[in-house]
Amino acid sequence: MIFGGLRKLTLLDFPTKTACTLFTKGCNYRCPFCHNASLVTHTEDAEQIDSAEVIAFLKKRIGVLDGVAITGGEPLMYNELYDFIKEVKSLGFLVKLDTNGSFPDRLKRLIDDGLLNYVAMDIKNSRELYDVTIGVTGMLAKVEQSIEILKNSSIDYEFRTTVVNEFHDPSVFADIAQWLQGAKHYYLQVFTDSGDLIGKGMHAMSKDDMLLSLNNAKKYIPQAEIRGDMK
Repeated sequence: MIFGGLRKLTLLDFPTKTACTLFTKGCNYRCPFCHNASLVTHTEDAEQIDSAEVIAFLKKRIGVLDGVAITGGEPLMYNELYDFIKEVKSLGFLVKLDTNGSFPDRLKRLIDDGLLNYVAMDIKNSRELYDVTIGVTGMLAKVEQSIEILKNSSIDYEFRTTVVNEFHDPSVFADIAQWLQGAKHYYLQVFTDSGDLIGKGMHAMSKDDMLLSLNNAKKYIPQAEIRGDMK
């Protein structure tokens, strides 16, 4: 398996853990506000890191790192990810997976086989606005399956929505939170322009609207939080 990037140390990507972050290439979504466009729309420009090289790196970090955070792109696009994670787990590392939820069968297999310790799943918008937000159609049913898989699992997980002024209104967060009601964790993430976006003209929501969005989400998920610095 070929990865598109490796961050050798992170204190943020895996909650409460010291980890490295692996980036997979490619995604089946086309969210205009995606902050990793180089891993989605022009993957040929990304790094080429073989899984054997990653395993060799991890063997040197046994006892130093707690875990490995795998993000993208969309990691579950790769069927071979299963065997890679199995090898990572055999070295004693915890594994966190970031996913858009569009591969519920692969997600469930990893969970059922005890290969994941934490999952962060992106919830792009309300059901009604999902297709226009992700730039493709036909994914909602799979997303809903993944939501239920996580809610009914015993592992730790979070749902999160990157809040973009051009795609989200404070009122929509009541709909999203009602959809996710019963979730362990739900985060409204402040959008930041990475300089590597798929689309143009994307902006963060104002602080007042972010707080209103949070209040709407808390009607159904009282423990909902804002993640990131509001201006």
